[in-house]
Amino acid sequence: MRYTLKDYQAEAVRDVLRNLDRARDSYRRYGALSQFSLTATTGAGKTVMAAAVIEALFYGNDEFDFAPDPGAVVLWFSDDPALNEQSRARIQAAASELDYRLQPVSADFTDVHFRPRMVYFLNTQKLSKNSRLVRGATGRTESSAAGLFEPLSRPDNAQSSIYDTITNTIANEDLTLYLVLDEAHRGMGTRASERSTIVQRLINGQNAVPPMPVVFGISATVERFEAAMKDAKGRDALPSVQVDSALVQASGLLKDDIALSIPAEDGAFETVLLTKAVEKIKASQAAWEDYAHEQGEAEAVRPLLVVQVGDKPSQETLTRTLDTIYEAWPELPYDAVANVFGEHTDLTIGQQIVPYIEPQRVQDATHVRVLLAKSAISTGWDCPRAEVLVSFRPAKDRTHITQLLGRMMRTPLARRIPGNELLNSVDCLLPLFDRKTATGVAELLMKGATSKDADEGEDGGGGLGRRVLFDPIPLHPNPAIAQAVWERFSAIPSVTIPKKNVKPIRRLTALATALSKDHLIDEAVEQAHKHLHAVLDGRAVQYKEKIAKAREDVLTMEGEEVRGRVGGGLSYRAFSVSADPRAIEDYYRTSTRVLSPALCASYVDYLVGPDGDEDELLEAHIALASLGRVPEIAQAVEAEADALARDWLTQTRVARKGLTDERQAEYDGLESMSTIPEPISLTTPKNGQADTKVRHPDGTEEDLPTREMHLLASADGTVPITLNEWERKVLDSESAQPGFQGWYRNPDRAAKESLAVAYKDEMGDWKALRPDFLFFGTNHDGSVAVDLVDPHGHHLSDALPKLRGLADFAERFANDFRRVESVAETGGVLRVLDLTKPRVRETIRDAQSAKALYESELASDY
Repeated sequence: MRYTLKDYQAEAVRDVLRNLDRARDSYRRYGALSQFSLTATTGAGKTVMAAAVIEALFYGNDEFDFAPDPGAVVLWFSDDPALNEQSRARIQAAASELDYRLQPVSADFTDVHFRPRMVYFLNTQKLSKNSRLVRGATGRTESSAAGLFEPLSRPDNAQSSIYDTITNTIANEDLTLYLVLDEAHRGMGTRASERSTIVQRLINGQNAVPPMPVVFGISATVERFEAAMKDAKGRDALPSVQVDSALVQASGLLKDDIALSIPAEDGAFETVLLTKAVEKIKASQAAWEDYAHEQGEAEAVRPLLVVQVGDKPSQETLTRTLDTIYEAWPELPYDAVANVFGEHTDLTIGQQIVPYIEPQRVQDATHVRVLLAKSAISTGWDCPRAEVLVSFRPAKDRTHITQLLGRMMRTPLARRIPGNELLNSVDCLLPLFDRKTATGVAELLMKGATSKDADEGEDGGGGLGRRVLFDPIPLHPNPAIAQAVWERFSAIPSVTIPKKNVKPIRRLTALATALSKDHLIDEAVEQAHKHLHAVLDGRAVQYKEKIAKAREDVLTMEGEEVRGRVGGGLSYRAFSVSADPRAIEDYYRTSTRVLSPALCASYVDYLVGPDGDEDELLEAHIALASLGRVPEIAQAVEAEADALARDWLTQTRVARKGLTDERQAEYDGLESMSTIPEPISLTTPKNGQADTKVRHPDGTEEDLPTREMHLLASADGTVPITLNEWERKVLDSESAQPGFQGWYRNPDRAAKESLAVAYKDEMGDWKALRPDFLFFGTNHDGSVAVDLVDPHGHHLSDALPKLRGLADFAERFANDFRRVESVAETGGVLRVLDLTKPRVRETIRDAQSAKALYESELASDY
């Protein structure tokens, strides 16, 4: 792979490969058919994950402990040629081993069967009744109803149709055909009265064409696919692979906020909203240019305005659309407008030519600033620089809206912009959308934390979360906040949240590479490997006897021979044979999975030296194979790698602040690959946005209450608040304290401006608590004091684990906070636990009930 998979992507690939291994085995042994799906929110990198899966399927993967299928054939199917082409290009960009193994199935395709280790791209249009690929399939007659599997004549000069090719491939015992359904929600009608769709017939087979052995569906919305597959007879349903959208959001690949403009009443809003959309795209352009200048980048993101029109827009409508855009944006060049209409032709609108552009080319065609579309933007292709959408199409279908809004969710730079909520948001103006459905889908996409969620504790510990906003107002640094408060904020500690399946040795190598690249530590890779070589040398002496036994296992294979005679008993005789070089290499590869390929390669070079011969090279591989079979050695090397990585991250923390956001993002990822919570610094927020109204289920609206002295505020110095009753009481109480200097609502998202506290849940997995509030007061010496206060329900299942995590945090950073308090209501009274007190922390660690803690003498009335 040319890309390094993010943690959630690697886990999904592992689960998919596990399913494919099971499916392949069942089919080869018993002829069993199977299906499963990969579900991940739009923008999660499903095609990149699929590329990793296919590469492993063809060539195996040591990291995932997956053996290759030398007879694997992948048929990649979608209902859109443009989507297929984009997917093919993405797979080629991601998987270095697949460069020449990605073949579109053209109209003149005549192969008798598919070739192994090839990916064939096919789309619905190629299987229509008039397609040359399907005419003349065997087993049909002139009297058959024309359609899929019933073509009327064989393709010109062709010996077989595409269905003959599929049939021959499935019949070949040396081949295994895997059908990958891209955007698997499409074309999967489920009503019994509906005529079977092309894709369903392809899956289930018909007449002489057999069903697909293995079906793998990929989509953000696979409900239709899974519902249709339930009706498939004789097909095993393997466990679906579902990617947690919260992990995708935390990765920075998706926008944090979605701002929706959906009028509450009927009316003609086209001109008004289109003008508003142009104002938003111009503001976005200015913001990206400012950011590029700040980062020293020569090129800024060139945001795109997408205007979605009806299926048959009149010339008058299109003319009015262009006139409105140019009135609001007179400096827009005439070649900056393009269309992706299904007619695939240039448009003449008034006196202007609006050229057609293939959807998959829009992202790279940065001269295009306004895109006219019909339904193309909800069919699977995407354009991360699309920052503003205005749609004049009615929509009520949940799947359609999910796909449409999902197209707009990707971040242009594939990372979050630190401290900048405006560049981490997207605007969608949807005058004809069903308001309730669109809002529900948007909240689902964002995993939003509404006020109701906050009351019920569903937001993971407070904060505004990933939000759905209606006509938000901008927030900027509050001039009423003293500079000393801002300086104190930048020194507040946060921590990383340890990940599963962390590989400390690989992390250290990646960190060393980055530090060398940024000239922060000279020859860091060589230093890191020398350090680990010394650890291997030392442990080789310490575990000399275990290594000798491991070496014996590597060099010999022991077995037992069983002999028997007719009418007689069985005799057993042990035997051993020397391992050949191939077996030794297998053991060596096993060690590379444990100790990392890079470290093993450098240690072999260290053992052999520059003048070593082949015998010395073989001996070094035997030594590595033996070392990797001693668990204590691997544990020791990992511990040393983890410690050195922590030391270097601490040593370079100040220097790394001077790097660009892009480079810092790489270190953020490396910091997050921790085995224990590690301290990191907060980023100062630069701007934000907030709703001004609360919207009730019956459609009524009312103004949100406001408060003063928040670090980010609107032009009048206030900020709208969406707080539950407990949170409002805490905020008003803290604001009334002598020496109060300001407050900060801690965002509930994995952003650099959000303080995180690590805790272990009941399953022992690390999670993040993001406390609700930071308050800034005055110490007796006049310096700025920081108080961390978190209102949280004691009735929630995570209450006690979170208290324990907060206790550990309070103890570790005792000098950074004046108070660390958890507040909960019991018996109608707010009670508070002060976690800066050692006795409170110790009792929390041994407690069995969070409620009992708040009711005990350890707590006091708030």
